[in-house]
Amino acid sequence: MHLTEQQKSILASGGNIKINAVAGSGKTTTLIEFAKRLPSHQKILYLVFNRSVRLEAQHKFEKAGLDNASVHTAHSLAFKHIVPRCGYEVTNGYKPHEIRDVLGLSADAFQPLFPQLLAGHIGRLCSLFCGSAAEKVADLDYPATLADAQAKAFAHQHHARIVQETRKLLAKMDRCEIKATHEFYLKKFQLEKPDLGFDCVLFDEGQDASPVMLDVFLRQNARKVIVGDVYQQIYSWRHAVNALANVEFAEYPLTTSFRFGPKIAALAMEILTWKKHLGMEANAVIEGMGKGGRIRSCATLARTNLGLLRSAIDTVSHNRSVKKIWFEGNLSSYMYAAEGASLWDVLSLHQGRREKIRDRTIGAMASFDQLKEYASTADDMELHMMIDLVEEYEESLPYHISRLKKMHVDEKERASADMIFSTVHRCKGMEYDEVRLVDDFITEARLEKLCGQGQKPPPDAARFSEEINLLYVAVTRARTRLVPPAELFDNWKGPVEKRKPKRAARGPREKAGFSLPARKQRDGDAAYDSWTPAQDAELTGLAEQMTVGQLMDRFQRSEGSIRSRLKKLREKPRTGRGLFGLLAKRGGRNNEGRAT
Repeated sequence: MHLTEQQKSILASGGNIKINAVAGSGKTTTLIEFAKRLPSHQKILYLVFNRSVRLEAQHKFEKAGLDNASVHTAHSLAFKHIVPRCGYEVTNGYKPHEIRDVLGLSADAFQPLFPQLLAGHIGRLCSLFCGSAAEKVADLDYPATLADAQAKAFAHQHHARIVQETRKLLAKMDRCEIKATHEFYLKKFQLEKPDLGFDCVLFDEGQDASPVMLDVFLRQNARKVIVGDVYQQIYSWRHAVNALANVEFAEYPLTTSFRFGPKIAALAMEILTWKKHLGMEANAVIEGMGKGGRIRSCATLARTNLGLLRSAIDTVSHNRSVKKIWFEGNLSSYMYAAEGASLWDVLSLHQGRREKIRDRTIGAMASFDQLKEYASTADDMELHMMIDLVEEYEESLPYHISRLKKMHVDEKERASADMIFSTVHRCKGMEYDEVRLVDDFITEARLEKLCGQGQKPPPDAARFSEEINLLYVAVTRARTRLVPPAELFDNWKGPVEKRKPKRAARGPREKAGFSLPARKQRDGDAAYDSWTPAQDAELTGLAEQMTVGQLMDRFQRSEGSIRSRLKKLREKPRTGRGLFGLLAKRGGRNNEGRAT
């Protein structure tokens, strides 16, 4: 194969090294060539970020004939060394109400939610400790890791109790009284300070290294190579660290990207210069050598779950060429928060349908407002996003989600999807022919407004730096074409295709906002014809029997048109049933989108 001069320098290096590799620069190919040049009797360990990357890397190493190489994630390696020997049963994690029950946390009449909140913080501190290099729970300043003022105040007030109960929870796992989490056995692996017996250890995604695994890596009596991209650090909110900046190894660059061409490379470099507003330098060098090609895969990428679901609803509502969709990580994973609360439980609480609530945390809330207060005090951003989604779409949400589910393909049919949807965090390491960006990323205009001329960078500059990294990662997933919203790169003069923002009707409170010719082209002329008396009579008769979506299909009208016509007919709600019931604020739907 043809190697660049930078790759040749890496292969000729000696000792411990770190490789700063831009997106699409062929780091796995470089590591395979590096491994080929080591003596065949040496044992090699390649540590990767997740299971899918592990499977792909295993295939590539086997194809290269490297039988002396083992590919592992941090968890697969720790599981092998710890779980069988200690006899642990393993679980993905514990919800706050499960921690509350395991530890016997009790409530009183004046603070009914206290055990739930305490349990949530115990679970968070447990995760923080298990992901850290600390040897004791008390060594960590837990309140300092929280962003929300209410959550920080609660953690300060009850810090000693949170630490004490966290130690009890970890001890129960260690004694096999309860199942061990994946985080726990990885922490136990690190505390044992293992010598793994490899001659060379390769560590991937070093810019987002978990401190617990980085500690294991640095302790190895082996030649060490760490690779990553300093500008792809996007997991500091999970307390990951940028090992490329923190280890004193000889540094080698890989600045040639074979994924995309010079246009996208220039834009990626321009985005990184925005860090100047934060008082940071980002003198990235990226040479785009990708050739592009036919558009076979198209992806919509967002910064947040909320932004992605909004975009997906807009797309399937207004782009009739999209008939099959795929969500990276599968659609169902976007319906749940990390601690177990589901979107449907939040919606049911909003509608007052308590009999439909399954999650015990949501079910314990006296009201929707109390849930919002809980989300702040618990510093639960995923729950916050679900609350925002429910408040925005209200009763129409089940119909939209049901439609997405019907269009979603199985994983084996992923390649047949007309559109792939993903957040940046879930598509890390992926690439697509065309990438469309949602309008929920940071903009330079916002950065300039936050910082201002002559003012000091904001105190949370590190967070905004990572927001810039998120946009950089999103842009560099594209192989051939990038389609950002028009307002995202107002100051950019390069030849990148832009699109004007297109907003769908997002529930009963918002209209589409398109011109009539554009809407007719999208939905068909009939959708905007005047209603006839016969249609009015049919609509009135069917409103009690059909969902909004079914009426939209039957009359070939938009959701806004259906709802508007029903209001004009001046029908009164009838016992909360049917669409007329939906027009009342207290109306609702079940989780399949049917009027109730």
